[in-house]
Amino acid sequence: MPTYIDFRTVLKRLDFKLVRSKKHETWQKILPDGTILQVRLSHQHGKDIPKALFYKMLKQAWITEEDYKRLRG
Repeated sequence: MPTYIDFRTVLKRLDFKLVRSKKHETWQKILPDGTILQVRLSHQHGKDIPKALFYKMLKQAWITEEDYKRLRG
């Protein structure tokens, strides 16, 4: 299962920017058409992301599981 650190790495490679870091981190990307994508991450760093939450975060970032695996490296 992926970790929060892995997901941060993928978001950075997709040009998401960290815009807030309070209780949770908010990562944001503005698409050329003006659409704003936002993904919220926990500060749990190396811990595994629960499966349901992982798929929710993929949906928020508009990426597939295959894209995630490719970008994670």
